[in-house]
Amino acid sequence: MTDGEFDGAFGGEPGGTGDMAGPTRGEPAGEGRGDPFDEALALANAAAPVRVRPETEAGAGAEPTAVRVPYATRETAAPHSSTTGGGGDVPYTPDDPFSLDDPAACGNGHSSTSRSSSTSRSPGHSGSSDPSGEDPPAPTASGPRSTPAALPWHIARDVAERAVPGPPAPETSALGAALGRTLAAPLTALTDLPSFDTSAMDGWAVSGPGPWRLDHPAGAPEDGPPPGILAGHAPTEVLHDGHAVPIATGARVPPGATAVLRSEHGEVRELSDGGRRLYAPQPAPPGQDIRPRGQECRRGDQLLPAGALVTPAVLGLAAAAGYDELTAYRRPRAEVLVLGDELLDHGLPQDGRIRDALGPMLAPWLHALGVEAAAPRHLADDADTLYAAVAESTADVVITTGGTASGPVDHVHPTLRRLGAEVLVDGVAVRPGHPMLLARLAPHRHLVGLPGNPLAAVSGLVTLAEPLLRTLAARPPAAPYRTPLAAPVHGHPQDTRLVPVAYREDERHGLTAAPLHFHGPAMLRGIAAADALAVVPPGGAERGTELELLELPWSAGWSPVSSTGWTAPGGA
Repeated sequence: MTDGEFDGAFGGEPGGTGDMAGPTRGEPAGEGRGDPFDEALALANAAAPVRVRPETEAGAGAEPTAVRVPYATRETAAPHSSTTGGGGDVPYTPDDPFSLDDPAACGNGHSSTSRSSSTSRSPGHSGSSDPSGEDPPAPTASGPRSTPAALPWHIARDVAERAVPGPPAPETSALGAALGRTLAAPLTALTDLPSFDTSAMDGWAVSGPGPWRLDHPAGAPEDGPPPGILAGHAPTEVLHDGHAVPIATGARVPPGATAVLRSEHGEVRELSDGGRRLYAPQPAPPGQDIRPRGQECRRGDQLLPAGALVTPAVLGLAAAAGYDELTAYRRPRAEVLVLGDELLDHGLPQDGRIRDALGPMLAPWLHALGVEAAAPRHLADDADTLYAAVAESTADVVITTGGTASGPVDHVHPTLRRLGAEVLVDGVAVRPGHPMLLARLAPHRHLVGLPGNPLAAVSGLVTLAEPLLRTLAARPPAAPYRTPLAAPVHGHPQDTRLVPVAYREDERHGLTAAPLHFHGPAMLRGIAAADALAVVPPGGAERGTELELLELPWSAGWSPVSSTGWTAPGGA
């Protein structure tokens, strides 16, 4: 199922394993259905609608109505979610794709970067503000919370993509500053390309059939070989029939020239009168090696549509077409907050402390997505510190790592309640990374809470952060891409799995996706060698099954950028 599709039984049990099929975005919903986006928000905020069929309760022909289930009854309304119920979290995300007996990979406990989040979730947001103007007190992170139902993976991605109505207003900037942005208007040629007839080769501009007498351009010394016409010069003399003049690649072809003879195809002979004559073994047909004016485009032609990504090649094309500035949507700004007293930023793990693996990874990953992100900030496990950092941030998206559980030092949910944030997604039926969350801090500001385990954080990044940031950057979604598996992959009983894969050639299936080992929630070894993440449905998939793939940014070509932000020549 593509990102724009919805579960046909969305109003039912949110943790079900049925086929994810339903109307695509933009198509009218079936009778008795509401907007799936509204329903997803209702699930995330513990107000799942209960459908009332018009022909049974309200009478035939009546409009369907919906009754919201209060948040307090959420635990009884969704007992079958993969993250609820008496058994708690299902301890199954095997590190070995061919093994079903690795309970250590379930995502609970400590990670190699920060605390992994448990399955307990915040009940929502309080929204109360202190009339005195002082910061509200920090709630304690411990204590039981009701557990909302985890959203199906595809629906969670759609909620993130539609969390904002679109990108901010476009900006006009110098060419260099537009790199990585999305065009807000079509790129239209401001001139013909080329703007004059141009020589495509070094050689001679000739007029008519040969042989040709070599002319000395006006002002050139009579002794020695003629200098010819160079790029950047504008010849004014007409080249007469039977004459030739040396010319360089890119130079303007003189009036009267009928072709360009390449230097390797001509022979110059001295004449008895001191002149020179050019001979060619074969005739030079009219137009040979001349780039005519307007060959690439005419003034007013559309070169690229609105929505095109400004790549280095686009900058070159825009410059050639006469542009000094471009109007494009600005790159979203993200701030990464790495939480945890146990994290070290250098050296070997020691004394119970571990290296921060997410800080060095997230900022470059965001840069590859076209996002401006400064170096991550490391925060201690303190509620007031986290509250101040989130409240004072001016970024479009704040990304936190770890701290989304209900332990004594997990402060993300209490901070969201303290800020009056609106929780849009609080748990996703995906492994690894199911405790991820998305919240709206203000009309144009959001927070994405990533689990602390490294691969679980990657899962949250591609599930919630990437679709949200893509909408803010006005980037279109990648075309759906499916590839057969090179080997079977076990699935979670109820949830989607994201498994690192590498491309391999197969005699039977052609290009295939080979599942990689070391793909537990706390591991980065598999994703470091991967080309993509395979979206594995509940129950798994056999060898040869075509699965949806999420290509990693560097799979399609990626170049490193500054660790402190995106830089470009000429940029602000």
